Amino acid sequence: MNGGPSGFSTYFFKFFLSKHAYIDQLNLNLLFFLVFLVGHVTDNAPVTRAFVIACALFTVFFGIQGRFNKLGLSYQDIFQNFRLWRLIVSGFSFSSAPELMFGLYLLYYFRVFERQIGSNKYSVFILFSITVSFLFEVLTLALLKDPAMKLTSGPYGLIFASFVPFYFDIPVSTRFRVFGVHFSDKSFIYLAGLQLLISSLNRSLLPGMCGILAGSLYRPNFFRIRKAKFPEFITSFFSRLSLPSMGNPPAAPSRNVLGSIPSHAGRQAESNYPLPVPSTIEPPEDSIAMLVSMGFDRNSARQALVQARNDINAATNILLEAQPH
Repeated sequence: MNGGPSGFSTYFFKFFLSKHAYIDQLNLNLLFFLVFLVGHVTDNAPVTRAFVIACALFTVFFGIQGRFNKLGLSYQDIFQNFRLWRLIVSGFSFSSAPELMFGLYLLYYFRVFERQIGSNKYSVFILFSITVSFLFEVLTLALLKDPAMKLTSGPYGLIFASFVPFYFDIPVSTRFRVFGVHFSDKSFIYLAGLQLLISSLNRSLLPGMCGILAGSLYRPNFFRIRKAKFPEFITSFFSRLSLPSMGNPPAAPSRNVLGSIPSHAGRQAESNYPLPVPSTIEPPEDSIAMLVSMGFDRNSARQALVQARNDINAATNILLEAQPH
């Protein structure tokens, strides 16, 4: 991707650098990582971009205020002191700089699912994963009633729920060996997830397991949850809320793709005036590579791009509808 971080992120970076008293506490590497992600999450995943920015800002705010040790869920907070606001804060704010770096990296990688299923359905997946994992966490705290037990904060429910479709739906494209040990291109994601899972030992292990359970409940499509959608204005709000990325052209206006239903006037016009057959244009290599990174076969990706006139969103829909269900 060409270009540097957005103007907002540059201003944001300079603003916090000016707070000299907090730089050691916050960790300078965290700031560089934040600026990189804010400037490089692509336009094809607006919900992911908004979520990444929210997590980064929440974590930076609490880190600067020295409240890392106050984050997380405990039995006393929920059932005795009724600090329900911690449910919201714990859903976005990581409890340390290393957890933030690994967590945002995984959120950034899992944007591939938003590109596969669309921003609307991915928003449902986010809400379902976070809500169900929080219910499991609160239920566990209620059963154990251990006042000394405090769970780590952060969007562990979403991150580890995403490992379920990552395991089943993302194929291995590269295999290699290091000192006789077999690895694949997916191994690094698993290692990053393992690091995050054990980052705070028992405090992070339970939220991670609750996230995996949430993802396992989403996959069987109970109550047809995978078909659910939010009203379009909600995902449009995320698109406007998230910052513009650098180096990417504006998204092309939407047009009818496979599976959409044209209006009555459109159907009548199509019946009277047949559409011209488009000339074959060789798809760009970067568009093919993007579809391959989503798990599609290279030849199928190329054919879908040709059919969609190099519209990557339409090509993704064509490939998804061609898959057996």
